[in-house]
Amino acid sequence: MDEVPDAGCAAGLAEAGTASGAADARHWPLAERPGFLARRMHQIHVSLFAERCAAFRVTPLQYSLLSLLRDLGEADQTTLASAVALDRTTTTGALKRLAARGLVSRTTSPLDRRAQVCRLTDEGAALHGAMEPAARAAHAATVEALTPAEQDTLTRLLRRVIAGHEHRRGQPDIL
Repeated sequence: MDEVPDAGCAAGLAEAGTASGAADARHWPLAERPGFLARRMHQIHVSLFAERCAAFRVTPLQYSLLSLLRDLGEADQTTLASAVALDRTTTTGALKRLAARGLVSRTTSPLDRRAQVCRLTDEGAALHGAMEPAARAAHAATVEALTPAEQDTLTRLLRRVIAGHEHRRGQPDIL
């Protein structure tokens, strides 16, 4: 999410310079850039999550995987990687770390020997249940400056932005 200009960005800035004046193209404060704001919000959330969930020794990605497995019952690593919008290698690493702690079981799929099927262990389900209030508190703290209606609006808008870019899934630079 760093602000690295590309050809499309340069074209957009050129259009902005002609459509709304050259001053607009030259001055674009960080605080008005959606990418910068999204990165800052992510940093804030990760910090709040770390503060509230440190005792559980689980990262936000690992918590997402535990949550998915709680909801799905079982899933292969490719399905989980897609659901958390990360590459399979990163997701597999996180699952291996969870398995090493006894929180997730990974077994070879009977349908496809190349696939690993993952499930929450009883210990994983217990940990997820124990940490859920702290994780919810981190999410709530992330948006506490907003009213409940604004929080709902923000979530709805973020989902809409993400849905608007679903066609980019699978490209090398965006998962």
